[in-house]
Amino acid sequence: MAAPSGAASCEDFAEFQELLRVMRTIDDRIVHELNTTIPTASFVGKVDAGQTCKELYESLMDAHTSRERIIKNCIAQTSSIVKTLREEREKAQDDIALLKQLRKEQTKV
Repeated sequence: MAAPSGAASCEDFAEFQELLRVMRTIDDRIVHELNTTIPTASFVGKVDAGQTCKELYESLMDAHTSRERIIKNCIAQTSSIVKTLREEREKAQDDIALLKQLRKEQTKV
């Protein structure tokens, strides 16, 4: 079960959460994955359990690496936006819309 490889959009938080939910599928189904990976007694000689377990492990590691990369990327993007908005806020302290945007981005982080 491979993780989605598309670039994550950090703009829409709900979309980002949905992407993470989809990427967690392999973790959420780990019991099922293990049950289908490890052969039963009747299939022990027909399936290489070591190889299938290795493939499952690699799938898990790929999924975790992808998730971590996307999360860190979105944190960096949003932090950059927060920094820019803070700088703008210092110049225009009376701008309520700017303050609301800053708070929204801070909440995302």
